[in-house]
Order: sequence, then C-alpha cells, then structure tokens
Amino acid sequence: MILSDRTIRELLACGELGIEPLEDIQIQPASVDVRLGTSFSVIRSTDNVLRMDTATEYHSMTAETFLLLPKQFVLATTMEYFQLPDNLTAFVEGRSSIGRLGLFIQNAGWVDPGFEGEITLELYNASDLAIELHAGRRVGQLVFAQTDGKVENPYRGKYQGQRGATGSHIQLDDGI
Repeated sequence: MILSDRTIRELLACGELGIEPLEDIQIQPASVDVRLGTSFSVIRSTDNVLRMDTATEYHSMTAETFLLLPKQFVLATTMEYFQLPDNLTAFVEGRSSIGRLGLFIQNAGWVDPGFEGEITLELYNASDLAIELHAGRRVGQLVFAQTDGKVENPYRGKYQGQRGATGSHIQLDDGI
C-alpha cells in the first residue's frame, strides 16, 4: 500500500518515520519531495576499466552548484537524512520536469525497510547541453509503501548511516 500524505504526517509526528530537515511543503499527496544536497562524487578511473572486485576511486566535493556536462554521470546526495522503520520501504523517483530536461535521477530505485542515512542519487545528463544543478532544489520524490508486517531482516548493510554522495562498495559483496 502506497502511503498518503495523511499517513506520512502521522508517522513523522509519532517519530516512527524520520526525515530531517523537512518542510511541510515537501509532503505531496502520496510522496515526499527530496532536495539536492551539497555533496557530489565523480568516478576517477586510472585505467579506464571499473572492476567490481576492487574499490573504485572517487573525486568528492562539496558545492552549492554543480555543472553536469553532457553525457556525464555524477553521484549526489539528498539534503534530507532518512530513518525508515522496519515495516516501510520507499521508491526513489525523479521529477518529470527534470527528466524533460534530460536529467535522469535514480538511486537504484529502492530504499529498504530499516535504512537510515542520506540517499545517494545517481545523476546522468542525457542531454547535449550542460545542466546546472543547485543544492536545495527539489529533484525527486520518495514514495513510501508499507510491508505486510515488520521485515525479519531490516537493512543494516554497508550504506547504513551514510552521509554525502557515497560511492559503490560492491567490492565488499560476497560474490553473489
């Protein structure tokens, strides 16, 4: 079941769902708008090959504005820090108005029950023009869904508690 604005407000008020900072205007009929933070990371490759069994090197920066060049990929973060209970999941969706400029926004699309942290966004400029990104701008939305009960294994993984645009830690996977 997708949560309504009323249910989202109730969960926030009782402290079961945490979103900080949050302005009431961000709460939409069935989602919460997320804003772009100030942390950005770009992959730094030394041999033009990304390997999944070794750590990837990133150049990270803090900026109020970031110029995303045509066909460029960058990791960014939400301004908001989230705390999801063990019976709530969320889907990350880009805003249609931004997609119409050629800016694709993802986070692999899913936030597990029990996750806590800022959400790292994967941004790709599919346009032939540069796109100027500004911290604080609404770039996407979280759509919350309730599971049929508390999950047995809430998220406690390698990205738990992350702050800032966090690069891939796929090299820590057990190979599956």
